[in-house]
Amino acid sequence: MTAHRRPTDEAESRRANGADWDRYADEYQAKHGPFLGDVGFVWGPEGLTEAAAGVLGEVKDKDVLEVGSGAGQCSRWVSSQGGRAYGLDLSYRQLQHSRRIDEATAIPVPAVLGTATHLPFADASFDVVFSSFGALQFVADIDAAVAETVRVLRPGGRFAFSITHPTRWMFPDDPTADGLVASQSYWDRTPYVEVDDETGATAYVEHHRTLGDWVQLLAAHGFRITTLLEPEWPVDNDRLWGGWSRTRGLLTPGTAIVGADLDPRG
Repeated sequence: MTAHRRPTDEAESRRANGADWDRYADEYQAKHGPFLGDVGFVWGPEGLTEAAAGVLGEVKDKDVLEVGSGAGQCSRWVSSQGGRAYGLDLSYRQLQHSRRIDEATAIPVPAVLGTATHLPFADASFDVVFSSFGALQFVADIDAAVAETVRVLRPGGRFAFSITHPTRWMFPDDPTADGLVASQSYWDRTPYVEVDDETGATAYVEHHRTLGDWVQLLAAHGFRITTLLEPEWPVDNDRLWGGWSRTRGLLTPGTAIVGADLDPRG
């Protein structure tokens, strides 16, 4: 793979990332599944759980949508807490893993193949929409994705998500001490693109927004931000997860978790 920084659009991002997750799903679930838990809600590589963080608020008897649900681990935890959970993912293979774990745990989560920019649900269907590293940094048309979230949320609904901490954009994706040197601008929003050297096809796309971008975006769509968490890396967590590691995590945040409420007046 060869990495580039260049403009891209929603169609190219969706095409590349859906196929990438189909290829990677088996390895991802084998490597990280035990850490995530079949009925577990982890917000990021630091291991902060929703049970500890409480970003979603009370989910009992609420309709909850997970965007970028993967194998449904987080949604299954919501179901275990009395919520009515539903999942959506761009990767068919991830949804196959979700079905496998549904059967193993006897906690089924209805899930559909789809994209954050075109949610296949009726208006005002959900009390909570969330995404745990599942979708938002892979979306080019983020304004459309947030607009869709607003559309399917009921007045006063909750939107929560975790993303790679925006300051990570300054550093190479290297979990060792060599990755601690800032080498690119925090304010450069040019997407990160990987291209298959053999086929020339776009294989992966990631998009960057600053913290200020997220504040403005959410406010423009009628959200009031109530939560911004930057989990510290536990000293006893020695997992490597891509560019996340204890070496980096003890010095700089790797994950940002945002919670916001929609205006109850609609």
